Amino acid sequence: MLSTPEEFSGVLIIDKPAGLTSHDVVAKARKLLGVRQVGHFGTLDPFATGVLPLSVGKATRFAQFYLKSRKAYDGAMRFGYATDTYDATGKPTSDPVIPQLDWAKLERIFQEFTGRVMQTPPAFSAKHVAGRRAYELARRQKPVQLNPVEVEIYALELLGIEGDRVHFAVECSGGTYVRALAHDIGQKVGCGAHLAQLRRTAVAEFKEDRAVTLEQLESAVQEGKLEGCRVPLEALLPDCPELVVRGREEVSVRHGHTFELAQVLRPGRGAAHARTSAVSLLKILNPEHRLIAVARHVSGSIYHPDLVLA
Repeated sequence: MLSTPEEFSGVLIIDKPAGLTSHDVVAKARKLLGVRQVGHFGTLDPFATGVLPLSVGKATRFAQFYLKSRKAYDGAMRFGYATDTYDATGKPTSDPVIPQLDWAKLERIFQEFTGRVMQTPPAFSAKHVAGRRAYELARRQKPVQLNPVEVEIYALELLGIEGDRVHFAVECSGGTYVRALAHDIGQKVGCGAHLAQLRRTAVAEFKEDRAVTLEQLESAVQEGKLEGCRVPLEALLPDCPELVVRGREEVSVRHGHTFELAQVLRPGRGAAHARTSAVSLLKILNPEHRLIAVARHVSGSIYHPDLVLA
């Protein structure tokens, strides 16, 4: 247990094992940390493994900035038949066939699914239909109609073909269902396909190389080395420019008052800022370089502290 759990805030990058839901991982972290305020940035399906960023304490308030974060995965699609869940946990929805997989043809199809595409979410998903989760209706074999939504596939790379399995890597926008991507590609190939394996390697700035298992997290808590696992609040939203305030300016920001930037500090002036979306947000720090707020651009040089940390 943490000696001062109420003071612990930050992100823990968990390497989620197969078989656990994202909620299961949150529950285990709450118990290990002795902290109630734990959430996550982006659900990961139970059969999938990999990066699951857990927000702890004040970091839970940052979820709004990570809803559409870029994500990266490695996985495998199995061709020959489709399933009702679009992954290996579901029931076949077509008779199995022996697929004839051609590298050049698959690369061309992968190109067709790169960029902005319309994607219909799986029936077995957490999308709402008439106030109910779609998967609740699908499990009861009720009809589920979901509207296609626009997602973006930044990169889709063919890594290898082994029999009826195609190994791939993908980078995509938040809200993309990789299960649906596998299903749609199977339909395009003409033999059906489903997602056989999936590992998430990154969510926004949170990478696989910093992830710890639940067992490692437990050891860190017991040995008093939890700080080494934590991504501090000040390191979140790394692409956002920072503004240090002091005195009356600091007091005003802490009270959530709108403010105007000085001409020399206005973001968006210069190529470095223009290349990122960070011009819409500012990280506000006190003279000790502790994060006290995140301000959102209103208009002109006017910003408003949307998130104020007490």
